[in-house]
Amino acid sequence: MSIYETLNREQQKACFQTEGPVLILAGAGSGKTRVITHRIAYLIEECEVSPWNILAITFTNKAAGEMRERVDQILGGGAQGVWISTFHSMCVRILRRHIDLLGYEPSFVIYDTDDQKTVMKEVCKKLRINTKDLREREILSAVSAAKNELMTPLQYHEEYDGESYRKKQIGLAYEEYQRLLRKNNALDFDDLLMKTVELLHSHDEVLDMYRHRFRYIMVDEYQDTNAAQFEIVRLLAGGYRNLCVVGDDDQSIYKFRGADIRNILDFEKVYPDAMVVRLEQNYRSTQTILDAANAVIANNRRRKEKALWTDHGKGVPVRLRSFSTAMEEASFVVRDIQDKMDRDKSLTYKDFAVLYRTNAQARLIEERLVLGSVPYNVVGGTNFYDRREIKDVLCYLKTIDNGRDDLAVRRIINVPKRGIGATTVTRAADYAAFSGKSLFEVMERGDQIPDIKKAGLKLRAFAEMIHECRQYALTHSLVELGRFVLETTGYIEALRASGEEDAEDRENNVQELMSKLADFEQRMSDEDQEATLTGFLEDVALVADIDDVQEGDNRVLLMTLHSAKGLEFPHVYLTGMEENIFPSYQSVQDYTGEAIEEERRLAYVGITRAMQDLTLTRAQCRMIRGEVHFNPVSRFAAEIPEDLVDDDTVRRTRRNYSFDLDLEADSGEIPFGSPSAGRSRSGGSYSAGSSFGGKEAGGKPASAVSASDRAGGISASVRKRPKAVYSGRHTAEDKKPFIARTSAGKTAVPGSLRKGMPAPAEPDYGVGDRVSHIKYGSGTVSALEKTPRDYKVTVQFEEYGQKVMYAGFAKLKKI
Repeated sequence: MSIYETLNREQQKACFQTEGPVLILAGAGSGKTRVITHRIAYLIEECEVSPWNILAITFTNKAAGEMRERVDQILGGGAQGVWISTFHSMCVRILRRHIDLLGYEPSFVIYDTDDQKTVMKEVCKKLRINTKDLREREILSAVSAAKNELMTPLQYHEEYDGESYRKKQIGLAYEEYQRLLRKNNALDFDDLLMKTVELLHSHDEVLDMYRHRFRYIMVDEYQDTNAAQFEIVRLLAGGYRNLCVVGDDDQSIYKFRGADIRNILDFEKVYPDAMVVRLEQNYRSTQTILDAANAVIANNRRRKEKALWTDHGKGVPVRLRSFSTAMEEASFVVRDIQDKMDRDKSLTYKDFAVLYRTNAQARLIEERLVLGSVPYNVVGGTNFYDRREIKDVLCYLKTIDNGRDDLAVRRIINVPKRGIGATTVTRAADYAAFSGKSLFEVMERGDQIPDIKKAGLKLRAFAEMIHECRQYALTHSLVELGRFVLETTGYIEALRASGEEDAEDRENNVQELMSKLADFEQRMSDEDQEATLTGFLEDVALVADIDDVQEGDNRVLLMTLHSAKGLEFPHVYLTGMEENIFPSYQSVQDYTGEAIEEERRLAYVGITRAMQDLTLTRAQCRMIRGEVHFNPVSRFAAEIPEDLVDDDTVRRTRRNYSFDLDLEADSGEIPFGSPSAGRSRSGGSYSAGSSFGGKEAGGKPASAVSASDRAGGISASVRKRPKAVYSGRHTAEDKKPFIARTSAGKTAVPGSLRKGMPAPAEPDYGVGDRVSHIKYGSGTVSALEKTPRDYKVTVQFEEYGQKVMYAGFAKLKKI
């Protein structure tokens, strides 16, 4: 049987239509990667297209690697020559070869987020920008948005000429930021795209060369492309017009990164002769889960019609669970995971994923997982390459590769300590700026720098050490170079002598970096490519958070909904299903409705991650930034038809609840039970006509759980578990969960476990007193209640209405 006969009818149609523009609308779990890889194989095997003439673009290194492997498996190694890469990797390859035409050296460095922050801090200092009023992060975000729209500093000035002083400051900062990047022969991630567009626009010979080479172009995740990426694709496909884009407008969730959903919605306007193929058969989820997803996303107006279906069967209903507090919600999730694993011994921890709208929601869930001895990983936590020791070694490698990167030189000039002080570095940097040279160039003649001749000898010694490493690199492998750098600089010896508690872990991380160097060399060898230091540093710079998730790790995964895109799990918990949480407060306030549609697409993505079982949870009250918020059920949960919901869940009109909570055993949230419970107190305008609640697994009503359950106790209804006991002598390694550690290395104890808490201090204000709040302004205290944990204060603010908060957090001042 032909390999193409394994495709369904629509997949075959997408695979065999090779000429002209093609839009493949690939619903979640519809096998789009399978279609792309078979299409590449079909072009090579059946249409006799040279692999050299095929370009396939995706959004992560992991996806690109998997795509290449699959094509190799189909063709038996015939994928050699096909360009399969991310947008940024492709742009790096093009720029390495031609960027000299734009006045840069081919050895340019790629600045990561931390590097960008450092440069912008220097920019703000030089321009005397008040960073309390205009933060570096806001400027960088504006600069990134401008670059995604292909707007140069000059064009930015022209666009916003005569507008606010804030815009003018951003424009000046953008201009200076680019000047410093150019001085360091550096590009940031947005520059990789923007400079490629500039190159293709300004040099016809380069554009013609790549148009002739890439006769067949495929772009995955087309709904995530921004204006710069759209232009790159348009330019490259302008010759032969054999462009195939694959995407799903219902999964366009990266507007905050510059993604423009119009690119996929208007594809047929740009290419009127395009063929459109819809992939609607899902190979991941049950029909119930798909019906829930279809029902939610149908409420969006700006979309292309499609409806997912499967032959996997109906499956179990979607579970909806409501809890009085966020702590109860977290406790339920952990207990439910444990109960499922008790009932089904074939399950492993990696079968479970907990998703949330914002990272802040993860804290309580992590605490419960730790207490339950459940191993887990948080996707999007500290990236391996962001660790201090890894950054140090990488900066040595960057300096060896490109001495013009002043940021890298500054980081390692006195690491390990070699007696070079901040004053010396500042004077050297000033001299470099005065003479128009890089910091490393003046260090090479450090003894000639005015006023620091003695210290200058140390600068010169550092430069000579870097030159020694460069000479070594010419005749040795990357792994050998890495080890030589560690030995020559004395970095490992300094780590061991530091006496720091985490020194051993940091040394292990450095050794892991050596392993990554070896892996890179092996991968390049397998692909018949040269393993260069520049190539390795590119590989590191372009890695995504999710690329680092090890599939072999048997751990529950915690991640934001944005991070979950492209993944799938048998059991998924979608937490925080409340108005003003999900959808977010900002999207609820957006009068255009576009932000709500983006949030609904995010809900669609979350729902379609589930393969067998989907559970949606909400807290009737939740502590946010020290304030208690009562929010109604998320509209996205309310949009799921009742016949898809499990029988244990009772959907009903909102009503009041009242019961006792032992706050000393709780997380600090105020219980759902006040007369105003069930409606938003944070300004949300949406009011659901129904709420979800009902019973927990085991038949216990969710609104009447025991005090021990509310406290997050891990005892399950299926079997008794020993009480969690904290011992400062035990670490994460004892029971193997991922656990947060304090700076002193001691295991952090959740607040609910602390005993003997002191009585809360009585506020200096009372009912009827006028008070002021740093955010909400002036108001009148309408209620004051003492609890075992703190004083609960209700204030009627003049501009923001009624707020309920704890005195210790609120920092109210009596007027």
